[in-house]
Amino acid sequence: MYAITMDKPGGPEVLAWSKVADPRPGPGEVIIDIAASGVNRADLLQRQGLYPPPPGASPILGLECAGTISSVGAALDLSRIGEKVTALLSGGGYATRVAVPVGQVMSVPTGLSLVEAASLPETACTVWSNLDMTANLSEGEWLLIHGGGSGIGTMAIQVGRALGARVAVTAGSQDKLDRCAALGAEVLINYHEQDFVEVVMDVTGGRGANVILDNMGAAYLERNVTALARDGRLVVIGLQGGTRAELDISALLRKNASVTATSLRGRPESEKAAICSQVERNVWPWLHAGVVRPVIDRILPMPQAGHAHELLADGAITGKVLLATP
Repeated sequence: MYAITMDKPGGPEVLAWSKVADPRPGPGEVIIDIAASGVNRADLLQRQGLYPPPPGASPILGLECAGTISSVGAALDLSRIGEKVTALLSGGGYATRVAVPVGQVMSVPTGLSLVEAASLPETACTVWSNLDMTANLSEGEWLLIHGGGSGIGTMAIQVGRALGARVAVTAGSQDKLDRCAALGAEVLINYHEQDFVEVVMDVTGGRGANVILDNMGAAYLERNVTALARDGRLVVIGLQGGTRAELDISALLRKNASVTATSLRGRPESEKAAICSQVERNVWPWLHAGVVRPVIDRILPMPQAGHAHELLADGAITGKVLLATP
């Protein structure tokens, strides 16, 4: 098969389209012939040598894909061969073929092409596991999403709205804010021009956001806590603003608030399978009904993975960029 490989960590130029050995399915695994894979910020970190794959995972980049099952491991039903699926991966998506535990395989939602479906696994699983399973976002609550124009952000807006929440977002351009508004965000904050704490406190009558989904980490920690409502839940899913910050714990105590940090990739297979099952049961019906839809900025040939990384790093993407196999 062919895959994107790298001889050493570095910039986008280290990525090359190369011939590599085919994967073989282990017990409980299937082989997927990949139609397309999604590009995520974690891929950029791994390329730079800052985010190594978990033990036993493929060293090839790529955390999600869609394609066709071409073979199955021991004790699995042969009838699944030929099934069109999406999959959440621990690695290996930037390739023409990948081995994946069957519990992390999901169907292709009605109305989406196989390529479009590649935009879903990482974003949908991240959003659902954090907004519902971790933060217990409820109808009528205020949700603040940082990076509203990202793949995660565009999915979180729609899932938040489907759960009955009121949604505020931050983004760095009017174009991205307009796209967020079209998806259902009602409070639009340009972080270059506005203080999100002031805006959130103003629109909530001084109460604050019930749930904050944060991709920044250290840089926003103190202000996020200030922006929380009583019993608020801050969920940190990214570290674009650094890893170390000071926090006045009394601010959390006064609000009876909590801070949680989660990562999807490093979870045990059993947890990933449980998340995939919940996503297929709860999010896929919204996709079938058109309540939620993937936001895809562009689709590039997989050999152009380096260019995809440049676009993502430059902030030039709203929603997802996908890599389609030649």
